Amino acid sequence: MARRASRLRLAGPELDDIAHQAAADALLTICRKVQTFRGDCKFTTWAYKFVVFDVTAKVGRHFWQRGGASIAFEEEDWDRLPAAGGLEPETHAEGRDLMDAVHRAVDEKLTEKQRFVFVALLNGMPTDVVADRMGATHNAIYKVMFDARRKLRTTLTDAGYLPGQKID
Repeated sequence: MARRASRLRLAGPELDDIAHQAAADALLTICRKVQTFRGDCKFTTWAYKFVVFDVTAKVGRHFWQRGGASIAFEEEDWDRLPAAGGLEPETHAEGRDLMDAVHRAVDEKLTEKQRFVFVALLNGMPTDVVADRMGATHNAIYKVMFDARRKLRTTLTDAGYLPGQKID
C-alpha cells in the first residue's frame, strides 16, 4: 500500500483508513471462501491472492470515487494516444490517421452512454466504478462496451482501416 500511496496522493489518516478497510475486506473474503481451500498450496499463498485483489480493487475504486480523477477525453488526449501506444515516429502518421478515424467514429457513431463508458475505461477507470456511477451492473457495462466496440470496428472496417473481420 505504501509504495502506491505517493502515486495516488494518499497520506496519513486517509492511507491508514484505506489500508484497514482493505485488510478487513480481505479477511471477510478469506473467511467466506475458506471452504474452497483444497490444500494444493500453502494456506498463506492461497489467502494472499484475496488480499492482493481486495487491496488493489479498494485503492483503484478510492482513486476514482473521490472525484480527483477526470474522465474527459479532450483533443490533446487523442494526440497523445499514438505515443502512449509505443508507436515509432515513422509510423506516427499512419497512427494519427487511424486515431482521427477512431475519434470521428466515437463522436459520430456511439451513443452518449457508450461514449461515456468508452472514455471512462480508456482513461483507466475500473468497471465497477463506471457501473456505480451509472447505476448499472458490471454485465450492463460490458454489454455497452461490447456494442460500442462492435460499432467502432464496423465503422473502421467500412472505412478501410481494418480488415473485414466480424467480432462476436
